Amino acid sequence: MLDLVIKNGLVVDGSGMPGFRGDVGIANGKIVAVGNVGATNARAIDARGRVVAPGFIDPHTHFDAQLCWDPFAQPSVEHGVTAIVPGNCSLSLAPLRAGQRDAFIKMFRQIEEMPAEDFGVGVDWAWGESFPSWTEYLTKKGLGIHVAPLAGHSVIRMFVMGDAAQSRVATADEIAAMCRVLDESLVGGAVGLSTSFVDIDESLKPVPSRWGHASELDALCKVLARHNKILQIVHEFYDTELTIARVDQLAELSLKHGITTTLSPLFHNEAFPDMVPRVLGRVEEQWARGARVWPQVQTRPIDISFTLGTRSLIYLAMPTWYQISLLPDRAAKIAAFKDPATRAKAVAEASPNPNVPAAFRRDFGYTIVRQSNHAKQYEGRTLGEVAAERGTGTAEAMIDLALADDLHTWFGRIHVGHRNVKEVGEMLAHPLVQIGAGDGGAHIGAFATYGDTGYLFSKFVREAKALRLEDAVKKITSDPVAIWGLGQRGLLRPGYAADVVVFDQDTIDRGPEVAVHDLPSGGMRWTRPAVGIDSVVIGGALAYTEKDGYTDARRGEIVSKS
Repeated sequence: MLDLVIKNGLVVDGSGMPGFRGDVGIANGKIVAVGNVGATNARAIDARGRVVAPGFIDPHTHFDAQLCWDPFAQPSVEHGVTAIVPGNCSLSLAPLRAGQRDAFIKMFRQIEEMPAEDFGVGVDWAWGESFPSWTEYLTKKGLGIHVAPLAGHSVIRMFVMGDAAQSRVATADEIAAMCRVLDESLVGGAVGLSTSFVDIDESLKPVPSRWGHASELDALCKVLARHNKILQIVHEFYDTELTIARVDQLAELSLKHGITTTLSPLFHNEAFPDMVPRVLGRVEEQWARGARVWPQVQTRPIDISFTLGTRSLIYLAMPTWYQISLLPDRAAKIAAFKDPATRAKAVAEASPNPNVPAAFRRDFGYTIVRQSNHAKQYEGRTLGEVAAERGTGTAEAMIDLALADDLHTWFGRIHVGHRNVKEVGEMLAHPLVQIGAGDGGAHIGAFATYGDTGYLFSKFVREAKALRLEDAVKKITSDPVAIWGLGQRGLLRPGYAADVVVFDQDTIDRGPEVAVHDLPSGGMRWTRPAVGIDSVVIGGALAYTEKDGYTDARRGEIVSKS
């Protein structure tokens, strides 16, 4: 007896094969029939004129903290995502000792731009310290989305080495202890290990994972091999030669231990025009040797919004701006920008700096996104226009507007990478590229890291025709399931998990960036509503509809454990 039937849709089953008209029958959380289901008394979704596909997989997120107060990892589900991988970039909420939580929060805030106050209000740390207790905590709370969490190398180092994790290499005994902790984490539901070669903490020190010797990572990969789990790294994406070196390092680890590896992010960037072809060429060479190295590519450019009242990674190349952002409260920041000497330093740093890579230089041509307390006449205009009207430089115009608004004015957007649609489309279509690196759950006060799936279909399937519909669906369903080892899901086949999305191929897209105040502290985050997603089914239950929004269904699982 069926619980749910999705009828009359264009079934694109995730295999890459041509779509066909048919039905999908669901019972007890599984797909039981695909084709012509026939008459039934089950609840029905009429998918006429719509695509019926497996639920989408997002392999690079930072929803770790958000899952504590939001079981659906919003807005992921409404974008058709039915499974997420948090814990990337060497950071996960476990394993972590109680005395290390404050240090972790500062680190997470620096790297992923999650406000510290939301940790304080929204994260209760009730699971204790171990990774198995973390996954058990999530399961008991009830998940509205499937989760395959990574264990973070930085926190494993902290757990074993304490403060020394950020000052030296590990001893043989400490490496052995890390291996035991990783083993326990993998048994407890971790899908693999994440590490970083680039990230820094709030004091600009390298994160703990960057202090690990190559022999430490080798030992941890040996543990991954015993469980057939994956290694994720954040590489030096701003440097072609270093990225190629990381591809080679991952290839050697993959060949030695028989594991799958993945690196993120890989960008098309006009500042480094030869990076993508050279990196993908080396990836192809290493695959020919038998290695498994998967670059992750996000579909959209990075578009950043920010205020002068909050911390942002865009200030890292400008020390005066960064030091102001670290001041303890808004009043102190306002006083700093009003101080003539400090202001002069800030304005000087805003000029193009030849020592900063071209991709990260600030030209201060931002659009004024939103103002709160004073006149709205500048919203939607660029700083360049306003500066010319006022007879000042753009950096001075930015400071003046921000001060008049108590630093609440939002400026945006910097577009970093992925501007050439043709070249990005070719990269996304490459058979050894996986779609990921979207960063959902991070940078919530800086830019909306959502809508990669809608952008894939709107920009690269519908407009640029870089991928067929069936190939794009495969890229975000059965491909990541196979890469990450997520079991029987990602295909519309009898016996597979009933995670399904129904969407309109003619309208699916990411909506405009909007501000919502739904953080535990009452704070604001940027988000992008979905467009063209009709229905999302998770674990056989209807989780979201475009008409009615989210339901109360909580069929999510720790899929790397189940």
